[in-house]
Amino acid sequence: MSITTRPTNTSRTSGTLAGRTLSYVALVLFVVFALYPIVQIITIALRPGDQLLSTSLSPIPKGATLANFRILLTETPFLRWLANSTVIALAVTVTGVALASTAGYALSRFRFLGRSSMLNGLLVTQMFPATMLLLPLYLILIKLSLINSYLGVIIIYAATALPFCIWQLKGYYDTIPVSLEEAAGIDGCSRGQAFRLVVLPLAGPALVITALFSFMTAWNEYVVAALILQDVEIFTLPVGLRMFQANMSTQWGLYAAGALLVSIPVVLLFLLLSRYLVSGLSSGAVKG
Repeated sequence: MSITTRPTNTSRTSGTLAGRTLSYVALVLFVVFALYPIVQIITIALRPGDQLLSTSLSPIPKGATLANFRILLTETPFLRWLANSTVIALAVTVTGVALASTAGYALSRFRFLGRSSMLNGLLVTQMFPATMLLLPLYLILIKLSLINSYLGVIIIYAATALPFCIWQLKGYYDTIPVSLEEAAGIDGCSRGQAFRLVVLPLAGPALVITALFSFMTAWNEYVVAALILQDVEIFTLPVGLRMFQANMSTQWGLYAAGALLVSIPVVLLFLLLSRYLVSGLSSGAVKG
């Protein structure tokens, strides 16, 4: 007669505890890995000018000071650059969401001549890096007299962000049942009213992602802005911060302080919109 042994509750508990411990250790390591550069930037921003080359690992340096932030805000055009980036990013965000939401809906709901070619064309544009388009776009802006202007940068940013945004919203609209719009039509809604009152509330998460992508495209971009913007007064933040770096010396304290301040609006935006990013289709249906 053979006797079979079964795992006891103690062994199961030990295995589960070990697995959880390894998971927590891995998560802690990833958190440390992600936070270390941020802590270093904060440390450099708080260091006095004579301690920038210090090798100390202390997060708060000896003699910590806010002098770099004071100089950045009062003795440089940083606030002007901040205003420029905000105007451009908001304009690109509004343009991207407005055009992508309507274009994606048309490509999702209607069948018309050239629809497949248009979708394939939008997809092909994503296969080429934006730097390949700099020369033709620059020549176009010269013809339109839009070099060194807000409008020129906004047009390029919106044009490069739209293909991805349209594809994303088109795919999300495909998941929304057409029967909901038909029911709205039975209740007396026109096509436009059904789109505004039924489809857009359901597409809230996709619209938020589109807005974030458009905003980030304009907020962080450097190459296009450096090529088109030539006046210091209309520089965006990435181009303006580049002025603190020179061939012979770099103002690392100002650079670090500026990098921290630039990241704050993005972090706040993610925190404010996080609940929309994790919401699903059913949440949108209830809200609608």
